[in-house]
Amino acid sequence: MTDASDRWKQWHEDRTETVSAPYGPLALTGTHWLEDHPEGLLPGVSGSWAADGDAVVLTAAEADGLTVDGRPLAGRVRLGADTAAVADARVALGERRLVVLVREGAWGVRDFDPASAARGAFRGIAATAYDPRWSVPGRFTPYGEARTVRVPNADGRERGLGLAGELAFTLQGRDLSLQVAQQPDGGLWAVFADTTSGDSSFRFRFLHPGAPDDEGRTTVDFNRAVLPPCAFADHFICPFPPPGNTLDLAIPAGERTLR
Repeated sequence: MTDASDRWKQWHEDRTETVSAPYGPLALTGTHWLEDHPEGLLPGVSGSWAADGDAVVLTAAEADGLTVDGRPLAGRVRLGADTAAVADARVALGERRLVVLVREGAWGVRDFDPASAARGAFRGIAATAYDPRWSVPGRFTPYGEARTVRVPNADGRERGLGLAGELAFTLQGRDLSLQVAQQPDGGLWAVFADTTSGDSSFRFRFLHPGAPDDEGRTTVDFNRAVLPPCAFADHFICPFPPPGNTLDLAIPAGERTLR
């Protein structure tokens, strides 16, 4: 118990540092979809941005102050989606980072600013201290083939959510399950809600169980339930829980709300 509790405390400290970092989720000040700005001008962002097939074309004068790969941009450049850390995004405007993204064929630009109001106002994450009752064995059963379900997202649009299988576990004497995605490293990802959601907890949360072993065994530890990125900035497009992932019991564990 002491070791598990100490590890949880360190995890919580690390999470707090991560979300409050200069280019953490609190720094996101805007997500601009290019289809919403056919003239190519994005609010508060210099240059002209246009989707062009499998890339975004950025046009700017040196006076616009944009840099690409650390060099001032005067002309045009073709940009793919950024896959590196935000701090390493190709396009910068001073200390800001302009991250190119694509979702279901729609291109956008995210604006991360270390001087964001949300980052300055951050006072921490309210989280419940470690309790072993909320950490239980689980078993992952993959679907015969991957599934995609359409779910609402935090920005009001509906998008596909890929699901790889079902994670079954027993909690508080009840047999439960969650539909989960599987990450490239084998780890699982669940979007879930419970009866505390929207009340004493954020309206939904994320859970990241470790990669299951050859028999599908893993640990379902709600002590490490985390707030989704959209809890830190309204400009994220987090998916809502898919059907079946709203649990009919209270899970007063893990991250709950912002302080």
